[in-house]
Amino acid sequence: MALMTAPLPVWVQTVIDLYNSQAHTQFLLTGNVNDQFEGPSEPGISGGSLSDYLQQIVIPRYDVVLRYDPGNGLRVDRGGALFSQWPGAGSPPRNARPAIEFISAYLRYCSNLAGLGQTRIKVAVILADADLFLHSDDRGAETNAAAFLVREWSRDPGFTRHDIVSFLLAENLNELHPLLRQNPATAQVEIPLPGSPEIQNWLTLHRPLRVVALSGLGEDLRSAAESLTGTTLASLDRMVRLAEHRRQPLQTSELGRFKAEIIERECPGLIEFLPPRLTLNDLHGQESLKLHLRQNITLWKASRLDLIPQGYLLCGPVGTGKTYVVKCLAGEAGVPVVILKNFRDKWYGSTEGNLEKIFRTLRALGRCCVFIDEADQSLGRRDSGGSEPGVSGRVYSMFAQEMSDPANRGRILWILATSRPDLVEVDLKRPGRIDVKVPLFPTPTADESWNLIRGLARGRKLDLPPTIPTELEGKVPDLMTPGEVDALLTQLQREAVARNSSPLEALSRRFQHYLRPVSEEVLWEQTRLAVAECSDADFIPDRFRSL
Repeated sequence: MALMTAPLPVWVQTVIDLYNSQAHTQFLLTGNVNDQFEGPSEPGISGGSLSDYLQQIVIPRYDVVLRYDPGNGLRVDRGGALFSQWPGAGSPPRNARPAIEFISAYLRYCSNLAGLGQTRIKVAVILADADLFLHSDDRGAETNAAAFLVREWSRDPGFTRHDIVSFLLAENLNELHPLLRQNPATAQVEIPLPGSPEIQNWLTLHRPLRVVALSGLGEDLRSAAESLTGTTLASLDRMVRLAEHRRQPLQTSELGRFKAEIIERECPGLIEFLPPRLTLNDLHGQESLKLHLRQNITLWKASRLDLIPQGYLLCGPVGTGKTYVVKCLAGEAGVPVVILKNFRDKWYGSTEGNLEKIFRTLRALGRCCVFIDEADQSLGRRDSGGSEPGVSGRVYSMFAQEMSDPANRGRILWILATSRPDLVEVDLKRPGRIDVKVPLFPTPTADESWNLIRGLARGRKLDLPPTIPTELEGKVPDLMTPGEVDALLTQLQREAVARNSSPLEALSRRFQHYLRPVSEEVLWEQTRLAVAECSDADFIPDRFRSL
């Protein structure tokens, strides 16, 4: 196994140390395995796929390298002449089970040669996209037998005593057959997404090749690299190539938008970025909450990460603006706010695989907020019973572990939202995962309702008087929510156009026989639940403190 004088990524050095110490001969590489990998700046060394990178950097002196993937079948990437001396050599099979049997037979042949004191052939095997043909969802006899043979490469003394090494490449650990992911003889090594130094190095190396595209980033590429963390080098390469072809220099101010587009494409349907169009100035009421959030943003920008909460729980009746609060926070903080979308999948292991991919991306982003709406439904249950046996419990366990990781404090801020906080597992709401619980309420008075109506009407270019007009006195209801008011204003504008009447006339008619979209009974019960969860009495208006 090669030792390079040039700096190596941590994961590469880990593989080298584990192999040279004879602790492991089989490596399960997960995570960012489908990226582009840049070799050191040496003649004849260039970037490429992970399989190519392993051959160039990790096993450059191996005599024979066999590579299998389900698309191309089994190939001899190196040492074809030596391999052909094997009596069993012939046309390599394409299907997974025969190919793995074929590889096992050749490894046994090389092991026997070495045991007899004859030629020692150093053999490396690379199984690319192993999760596709050794999937956790496939427990049939053929797949089980293939997984068993691959596992034996790491445990059979006939293999481990000689110069035989194998690499299993799988993006998501949970999607690989359990015989392989639970094998203690296999070293599991995660390949992270490139960090700011790796991206800066890539930009520096490619600037002479993409002169126009990278000309707008200035001389100091560090800030540009920090703006692009969370992307893969392959996606970055595609973006720069397109910009060069169009002769359009990339601008630093646009990198955040480019990054969001890239990551959303790489995690289709899993995450979404909130555009920072609002600030806390757009949040009406909630003065204690705005003060608290601004204090934390100040601490965040001052890098006092030890003083930042690990997470927030926003709870309150439906329509009280939980998502809106997060949108305002996104613009105020100036950091990416990521919404977790539908990560659940019907295939065994795919839900957990999706979460692996999401968490890997979040860790690479640097500082970010993660918003999970309907948290009572999304985060799983400790009890894994029901229609999804085991899945809900594993989802819960993965979230619990990620949310309590102390390394994430000040880097990933978790924001959960729900109108039923009582249904969120108690362990997920404890300090160290969720440090601050914020209740959001409907308007406690008619005057507050009017302020809310007036504030949201301004966003629709409607100018209403600062206080309740005489003709609406006694008509404006209390206990209104932003969602309710937003729907009301849509109806108001429609009615004003249809009847050619003023906004006040339309409001007067609407309030004459006003029907709440949510019954008062439900509204009060959800408000009571929010008060019960609150972690700071300053967040509770006087009207609701008796709850």
